[in-house]
Amino acid sequence: MDVTDTTNNNIKEDIFNLEHFFNLSPDLLCIAGFDGYFKKINPAVSKTLGYTNEELFSRPIDSFVHAEDRALTSQKRENIKKDNPLLHFENRYITKDGEIVWLSWTSMPIKEEGLVFAIAKVITHKKKLEEDRNSLLNNLTSINNELKQLTYTTSHNLRLPVSNLLSIFNFLDISKIQDKETLEFFEMLKISAESLKDTLNDYVDTLSQKNILEVHTEELNLSECLNTILQSLGSLIQGAKAKIAIDFSVFETINFNKAYLESIFLNLITNSIKYTKPDTAPVITIYTRERDNIKQLVLSDKGLGFDMDAVKDKIFGFNQKFHNHSDSKGIGLYLVYNHVTSLGGKIAIESRLNEGATFIISFPKSF
Repeated sequence: MDVTDTTNNNIKEDIFNLEHFFNLSPDLLCIAGFDGYFKKINPAVSKTLGYTNEELFSRPIDSFVHAEDRALTSQKRENIKKDNPLLHFENRYITKDGEIVWLSWTSMPIKEEGLVFAIAKVITHKKKLEEDRNSLLNNLTSINNELKQLTYTTSHNLRLPVSNLLSIFNFLDISKIQDKETLEFFEMLKISAESLKDTLNDYVDTLSQKNILEVHTEELNLSECLNTILQSLGSLIQGAKAKIAIDFSVFETINFNKAYLESIFLNLITNSIKYTKPDTAPVITIYTRERDNIKQLVLSDKGLGFDMDAVKDKIFGFNQKFHNHSDSKGIGLYLVYNHVTSLGGKIAIESRLNEGATFIISFPKSF
């Protein structure tokens, strides 16, 4: 066989393979001229845009581009003519049915021949996901700003009646009260009012700072933070005859946000008391432990518990209620979850219906 024939056969075979690849590629492959017209396209182009080959070849490429993207597309095409490759350029095309298709283009010019070799991927689904995500972020940002404003207004407006209540305590002459139990209740009310005032002041001070990007953390003594909450809940604990066992022997301090930690104690303890089993005094255990070098705070009770198969991942959702209690707002566990996760921690729950619940807060290792 002649060597020349063999070489020609190989060349023909290579051309055939390239043509095969060109026709079968799911991406849009095309060769366009500097004049703005398609010169060669693969079947994916007509399939994606819905036009016949004749229609695609007879009209300027710009006529298929979304009107809002034509100016930028034209600018990019002029850059290509100057021998500048185009990488990952995104624009919209209009199909024959009037639908919008997003394409991501990579184009390489052959200046000497006045041609552009281009490949495009359909990214319509990706752009739709981005649009949905941005819409969700905008809604969440708006809701977050409204909640911040509501919290600020509420906290600010509540300080006045609390201050008036404390003033009344100062004016009262308790020396005339002889009953020991009455004096104890009076002291509980005063401590609760003072604690509420401090909490409201902390909230207002925090919310008054503009553009807070980081939540302030500090070394906190768990016993001190817990005692603050136990004092403010004194009458509730006494009225429910709750028994609370505390053991912070594994670790006594943690680097965390003070308001968040007190809110966590407040919500979990009040929930344990609120959702105790009928005719049963609440039994609550609060302790620290370490698992795999991770510090954990555990709060366990013997209350109503949860049917975890039923509640699943709704347990920490906003406005989720799992028991028919008149005072239930479905916000407490949502706040606890956000306090923990916003600082890089994790929270898990182990529970069975009518067998109580155990909340396990895992702090980040850096803490």
